[in-house]
Amino acid sequence: MAGKGEIIQIHIGQAGVQIANACWELYCLEHGILANGRVMQRPVDDAFLTFFEFTSANTCVQPRIVMIDTEPTVIDEIRTGAYRNLFHPDTLISGKDDSGSNFARGYNLMASELLERSMNAIRRVADRCRNLRGFLVFRAIGGGSGSGLGTRIMEKLLDDFGRKMTVIEFLVYPSPSISPVIVEPYNALLAAHFSMDCADVSFIVDNEALYDICANTLNVPAPTYTNLNRIIGQVVSGFTASLRFGGGSSVSFQELQTNLVPYPRIHYPLINYAPLVPISHSQFVNMSTAQLTGQCFQMSNQMVRCNPSHGKYMSCVLLYRGEIAANEINTALENIKRTKSFRFVDWSPTGFKIGVCGMPPIYVPGGDLAPTNRACVAISNNTNIRIAWCRLVNKFDKLYQKRAFVYHYVGEGLEEGNFSEASENICQLVHDYLEVDASAPTSNHDSGDDED
Repeated sequence: MAGKGEIIQIHIGQAGVQIANACWELYCLEHGILANGRVMQRPVDDAFLTFFEFTSANTCVQPRIVMIDTEPTVIDEIRTGAYRNLFHPDTLISGKDDSGSNFARGYNLMASELLERSMNAIRRVADRCRNLRGFLVFRAIGGGSGSGLGTRIMEKLLDDFGRKMTVIEFLVYPSPSISPVIVEPYNALLAAHFSMDCADVSFIVDNEALYDICANTLNVPAPTYTNLNRIIGQVVSGFTASLRFGGGSSVSFQELQTNLVPYPRIHYPLINYAPLVPISHSQFVNMSTAQLTGQCFQMSNQMVRCNPSHGKYMSCVLLYRGEIAANEINTALENIKRTKSFRFVDWSPTGFKIGVCGMPPIYVPGGDLAPTNRACVAISNNTNIRIAWCRLVNKFDKLYQKRAFVYHYVGEGLEEGNFSEASENICQLVHDYLEVDASAPTSNHDSGDDED
């Protein structure tokens, strides 16, 4: 095994499992793996074994993955779909009943049915790793399964594997435009509250921002979840490329945490992707390193709606793909640093960590994104992410002031006091960001531009 060690991906709930489809579809294209797990050509190094394992005679692989959902529909689609022979049946865990978009139901009732089965599946995959480095968890926190059952799984990962494993999660954040579920703010805040100490890094992917990217940048006026998930898949592919391919200058799982998280609670970085060019504009797609890097700091390429220029950067990791020269990156970063709106906190004046993977990005045929020979994922810890939390707290408080639907949660075993604790905890998180920001000029803050 190359020195990188293995990483297990865990996909929880409907959104988490649908994102699995988008991610592994891309991974297979990138590594030349057929839908049945057969390897078309043995890769030059073993870096891809970070995410895959050989099953027989070094010609077939299966992903290091566990998918979990409280009801069978979405996982059944995988059991009968194009990739049914790629995933081991023991890694597909489904229950018989949905969680009714209720955090408490997912956390209590569904966990009593599925937690042990899920953890057994995760342990079996972990036992086949020689040098397990961590977990990559995908879940939406607006519904009941990803928020409730997902939180129980996060807590159990910490209990069973301890702090020696890095846990990085992608949290799909509620969006009023796309979902009709009125109690999403309850589920999201409760999930964030209960699992805050379980993850080392949490990337928030805001459905609203993805919706805007589809409608305004990619000319997809009525996007489906497949359109949204393929953007997430491309981001995850860029984020994991240096872990899955040898060579270049890679950034390890542990280095991501070390570079991005100055204080344990402040672990919600912004994530940007470039280039985002619609398939109809394929001929205009190949841009310079400076243009690519510049795009990575535009709000239109951001996976969460907030304005970083109203906050301060604590750290930034840039993960490039394709043929990119180091001196071009340095020049591009010097240009970025000179812009007035780009400010680092005083105690982190340089703050950039760079990874380069020589393997260019690959795109799903028939997708919305124009193919390019280079790409970049920018991950930055910026104090203005607090705006996204403020929006959620405001919606939560409006519901909770009327005690709307609280009895549904209490009836599923949650204590009413957990609601006020969750709100207080996330308000404290917002305050934590403001404290880090305290040295910034007040005139730039809370101007209201980012609010709904």
